[in-house]
Amino acid sequence: MVQGLGVAKARTDTITLGVLAVLAGAFISLGALFFTVVVTGSRLGFGPTRLIGGVCFSLGLILVVVAGAELFTGNNLLAMAWASRLIGTREVLRNWLLAYLGNVLGCLGTVLCVVWAEIGSLGDGAVADTALQIARTKADLSVGEAFARGVLCNALVCLAVWLTLSARSTADRILAIVFPISAFVAAGFEHSIANLYFIPIGLLVADLGAPEFWGAIGETREDFGALSWSAMLVRNLLPVTIGNIIGGAGLVGAVYWFVYLRRREVLAS
Repeated sequence: MVQGLGVAKARTDTITLGVLAVLAGAFISLGALFFTVVVTGSRLGFGPTRLIGGVCFSLGLILVVVAGAELFTGNNLLAMAWASRLIGTREVLRNWLLAYLGNVLGCLGTVLCVVWAEIGSLGDGAVADTALQIARTKADLSVGEAFARGVLCNALVCLAVWLTLSARSTADRILAIVFPISAFVAAGFEHSIANLYFIPIGLLVADLGAPEFWGAIGETREDFGALSWSAMLVRNLLPVTIGNIIGGAGLVGAVYWFVYLRRREVLAS
């Protein structure tokens, strides 16, 4: 089943793939926004707050899987169809590139809508403060930390997608998604597409914040020097994206191909 799905995804026409990828970026961003709002001001303690936030963030992948969209990280499982020689390297790279670019557009478009709607003003500006702190934390990660957390993250994301393939109903799909996604969020792992919402929204808060906002949180824009567009690209998105590919295509796709499909390839040859 996963091989056939991989072939279909790899051969989806460009316009359809692009539109579905934009939707996926928007869906993941909505999950990230949900997470940000819910964890703001929580007094439940670190663990429970992260758990509840993770359940809320699961909205993103639920929308991708149930409503239908093309998410770069989930599409790393195309590696299984590639390993079985059902699709070529060019087809895999085409899918990943178009999915990633569409996800970028979906995320950044959602960021602009959230800023335009002034969602950060909720809770007397506390939501904007939370968005800024999330982005700052991600920007402060070392390249090695970002990479390792990216590997672990997409292993869980692709396991969630893998579990949904056995689902018989929409409720089954949702349940299969919630626990792996909640786990990666609670543990602080890094998802490249989600970060295309989390970091830009924090950057815009940092760049557009009014003086009274900075006074409210007791800092100035200069205190967030590590949080920059270049840091987002070099220190976070690049290592996290590479880590996501290894975690999804390698730790999940390659492993399950070796366990379940390798013998078929040997017998076929």
